[in-house]
Amino acid sequence: MIAKKTYVAKPEEAQADKVWYVLDAEGKTLGRVATQIARLIIGKHKPMYTPHVDCGDYVIVINASKIKVTGNRLQDKMYYRHSMYAGAGLKQVPLKEVLEKKPERAIREAVWGMVPHTKLGRGIISKLKVYGGAEHPHAAQQPKVFEL
Repeated sequence: MIAKKTYVAKPEEAQADKVWYVLDAEGKTLGRVATQIARLIIGKHKPMYTPHVDCGDYVIVINASKIKVTGNRLQDKMYYRHSMYAGAGLKQVPLKEVLEKKPERAIREAVWGMVPHTKLGRGIISKLKVYGGAEHPHAAQQPKVFEL
């Protein structure tokens, strides 16, 4: 009887076939876009996916400022940060303000919650490029259009 071996990708093999995708977020729901982005940058859409190897692709998100959310999330969803000062160090900003001032943060934080919070995850999240408008500086990589 011949034992079947499970394929395990090596880092060199995974680096060889990276693809760039561009995704237009205009009119799309934040959570649904974030799950598709996370799937692409982690590499779960590839047959060679290996959990401990970065085999994902690059994703460029345009029109992040035109993303939509459902329900009362514009007022209810808060983004927190702490300055490490005791007492008054906690800052909270509602999603509405984040989308007005820095819309890239909403998508980046939604995707960050879906990738591993490890050294590998920090490498994975660096493959996400988010822009509030329709222009991006990655035309040289010839990104493919990704439709949800």
